[in-house]
Amino acid sequence: PADRSSDHAAREEFRPVATRGSILYFLIVEMSMVNVMYQTSLGQFLELFELSMSRSSKSPVTAKRIVNIVQYLTMAVFRYSCRGLYENHKFLFTLLLALKIDLENARVKHQEFQTLIKGGAALDLNAVEPKPAKWILDSTWLNLVELSKLNQFSEVLNQISRNEKTWRAWFDSNRPEESPIPDGYEMSLDTFRRLLLIRSWCPDRTTAQARKYISESLGKEYAEGVILDLKEMWDESSVRKPMICFLSQGSDPTNQIEALAKRLGLDCRAVSMGQGQEVHARRLLQQFMSTGGWALLQNCHLGLNFLDELLNTILTTESVHDDFRLWMTTEVHKDFPINLLQVSIKFTNEPPQGIKAGLKRTFTGITQDFLDVSNMPQWKPMLYAVAFLHTTVQERRKFGPLGWNIPYEYNNADLNSSMQFVQNHIDDMDLKKGVSWSTVRYMLGEVHYGG
Repeated sequence: PADRSSDHAAREEFRPVATRGSILYFLIVEMSMVNVMYQTSLGQFLELFELSMSRSSKSPVTAKRIVNIVQYLTMAVFRYSCRGLYENHKFLFTLLLALKIDLENARVKHQEFQTLIKGGAALDLNAVEPKPAKWILDSTWLNLVELSKLNQFSEVLNQISRNEKTWRAWFDSNRPEESPIPDGYEMSLDTFRRLLLIRSWCPDRTTAQARKYISESLGKEYAEGVILDLKEMWDESSVRKPMICFLSQGSDPTNQIEALAKRLGLDCRAVSMGQGQEVHARRLLQQFMSTGGWALLQNCHLGLNFLDELLNTILTTESVHDDFRLWMTTEVHKDFPINLLQVSIKFTNEPPQGIKAGLKRTFTGITQDFLDVSNMPQWKPMLYAVAFLHTTVQERRKFGPLGWNIPYEYNNADLNSSMQFVQNHIDDMDLKKGVSWSTVRYMLGEVHYGG
């Protein structure tokens, strides 16, 4: 019995690891309600869980060991999940991750969570006290009425009525989340409560404040996003673990996959799925499973009938060459087989949100050899300028066609041709005259990124 009770005590000590594991697992499962392609099996999750136990730093002090496992597991699941989410869902996932952990630790109350999610959407304007000024939007006032039900904000409606001009000046500032909040809230609110107030007043600034909350709650690395690393993903894959890219406009990963195969000295061939392509896909699989190589099946949403057979081939073929890998690309489709998604590594290839992340992604794709192509002093600064221009243009997608005739999808092809042009221009440059800026400006501004 003494042994049993010490076993029980040791097991109890590790309960925080299990608690964090269950929070993470159920969040991943819930993401399938956001998009039907976000399917992760319990098996895949347990693999991550076991890796975290073995790879996290060891410590003779149990409490420290537990902290290490929890931190490693959370980061591993974050990186694994975000890799397979579309850009607009990565932020949602990360915010929910921070909130669920804080709810579990009682740093955020359930009522506060509900206020953040719903605001005043359930209230009726005729049933609440009238707003003190016309400039306050109806929806904003209902949000504030709901907010005033929380202890910390119980006086907020009276304060706004008494001090309406100061609140208006704050509301009209460019970045209210950075500006001092009136009526003593500047000092009394922590990052999360500040988020509640910003969400009530300025929905358009909520994301910026939510990033601060994520950064403070989980750590800075969670607020920055994950840059796709195909090599790392290939290391993680196996002959029975396909890699599936969820497509979106202008984000086809074919070139990057082919470039990686070339770098690793492996054969890579693609078949674009569609009517009658199953024969070619079958042949390619048979060949590469025996000789080694990467089979890339593109647009698999056009060949759904073939996918059950494909999964069966992958899982049951007995002797498979170690260098064989299956890559797939597909658009979102409600009939895509869930069991195939649940054995695969899933990834998206969209340009990330934010200038910093965009530049990071561009530089990840530039090799040392390419940096050393020219020893002219103009080469690296101009390369940086092209990368910056490309990132800015991609970041402007959120404004639709504003500034262009139609919403163009600028992708890596535009970036590569621009970098190639700069390289050629510097190679052919007259040393006395230097760079012909009018030529560079015309080629990049009017031809490559014009329209």
